[in-house]
Amino acid sequence: MGSVAARGAALRPPRPRRPDATPWLLLLPIGISLGAVSIFPILNGIWLSLRDTSLVTQQDDFVGLLNYRELLGDALFWNAWRHTVIFTAVSTALETLIGLAMALVLYERFFGRSLVRAAMLVPWAMPTVVTSKMFGWLFDGQHGVVNWLLRSVGLIQHNINWYGSVHNALGTIIVADVWKTAPFMALLLLAGLQTVPNSLIEALRIDGGTGWQALWYVRLPMLAPTLLIAGMFRALDAFRVFDLVYVLTGGGPADSTETLSTLSYKTLFSTLQFGYGSTLTTAMFITEALIAAGFAVFIIRRIEAAQ
Repeated sequence: MGSVAARGAALRPPRPRRPDATPWLLLLPIGISLGAVSIFPILNGIWLSLRDTSLVTQQDDFVGLLNYRELLGDALFWNAWRHTVIFTAVSTALETLIGLAMALVLYERFFGRSLVRAAMLVPWAMPTVVTSKMFGWLFDGQHGVVNWLLRSVGLIQHNINWYGSVHNALGTIIVADVWKTAPFMALLLLAGLQTVPNSLIEALRIDGGTGWQALWYVRLPMLAPTLLIAGMFRALDAFRVFDLVYVLTGGGPADSTETLSTLSYKTLFSTLQFGYGSTLTTAMFITEALIAAGFAVFIIRRIEAAQ
C-alpha cells in the first residue's frame, strides 16, 4: 500500500507555486515616488499642451493638436530651437575634446597630480549663476578684462561688445559653458581611462609604437563607449540650458540667444499661457528623446562591436 501511495504521489502533478508579492510590495513606494515626480508631470504637460489654458483670459478649452500646428509656424520657436541645437552641438563637442585632453594629462603621473585633479573641479562646482556674473564682468563691453587683454596684445583696436551683440552673444555663452563643464567631462573620461589595461600600452611600446599610436589605436577605441555615454549626458544637459542664458543675456539681444528653456519660461510665467507653454516644453522633451535615441544607437553598436 505504501509503494502504491508513493507512486500515486509521484504521478500527481506538482502544485503551482504562488507568486511572491513581497518584492513588488517593497518596490511600490519608490515606484509611487518616481511616478509622482517624473511620470505624472510629463503626462500632465502633454495633456496641457492639448488645451488652450491661460490665466490671463481664464480659458481652459481642449484644442487637440491646434497648439502644435501653431508651433510649426512660430518663428520664435524655430529661432530658439536653432539656438539650442547650435549651443548643444558646439558646447558638447568642445567640452568633449577639451575634457579628453585634460583627462589624458591628468592620467599621467607627475608631482602634485592629486592637487591638480581637485583644483580642476572648482569651475564645475561653482554655481552657474556665479559663473554667469563672472563672465558678464570678464566680457563686459566697456571695462571687461577680455577686451583689455586683447587690446594689450594688439589683437583688437577697439572694445568688442561681447554679450551685447547679436553676432557675439551666443559664442560668449558657449565659452562660459565650456569653461564650467569641461572639467566634468574630464572627470568622466579620466574614469574611463582607468579601465584601459596598462598591459596593452606596454605591449605597443615594446613593439615600437609611439604615444600617438597608443592613443589612436588603443585608448580611443576602448574609450569610445565612455565617450559616447559622457557625450550623451552632456548633450541632454546642455539642451535644457537656462540659468546661464537667463542671467547673462536673458535671451537677448534681439532674441539672438533665446533657447527653448528661456522661451518656455517666458511663455509659461510671463504671459501665463500654460497651454502653449506646455507645447513648447513637450517639443523640447521630444527633441531630447530623439537625441538620446541617436546616442543610444551608437552606444549599442559600439558595445556590440567590442564583444
